[in-house]
Amino acid sequence: MPIIYLSPSTQEYNQYVIGGSEEYYMNLVADAMIPYLDASGIRYVRNTPQMTAGSSIVASNAGNYDAHIALHSNAAPERLSGQLQGPDVYYYPTSTRGRQLADIIAGNLMAIYPDPSLVDVRSTTSLGEVSRTRAPAVLIEFAYHDNTDDALWIADNINELARNVVLSLTQYFGIPFVEPAM
Repeated sequence: MPIIYLSPSTQEYNQYVIGGSEEYYMNLVADAMIPYLDASGIRYVRNTPQMTAGSSIVASNAGNYDAHIALHSNAAPERLSGQLQGPDVYYYPTSTRGRQLADIIAGNLMAIYPDPSLVDVRSTTSLGEVSRTRAPAVLIEFAYHDNTDDALWIADNINELARNVVLSLTQYFGIPFVEPAM
């Protein structure tokens, strides 16, 4: 069975325009992923809110993971605050597996995000959780938490986001997606 390193944001200082923090909402998504991961047979190790991105990278690299999944929400540059929208899924440019996973996740996010044309896949060398991890990695920016519509979309769709990411993982690993017994 595959095993992932699950890394929800530890950025309690990134505040949502609707209240709450990036750390709070991304940990809600990670919490909601657990039943889907368990039901689908995907093992996981998870960071904690006390960790940092750096310590999460160290912990990920200390294990033998099939994927590193970083859960985040975005904020626009100050001059564009509140104006940008949409999910971005990041991967390292030379990681074929990272790109494959990013494409699957973005494709599935298009099915649930209100404007699928705003879902984007982007390569990056500047995000440590994709550039410094040994496992194929993606960093998902679900939407912009400084945009009211996007922040509300995240808050109102925690379970759907969790289900969507795990569905993407099962497609990536080529294993059946199993709905958990609720």
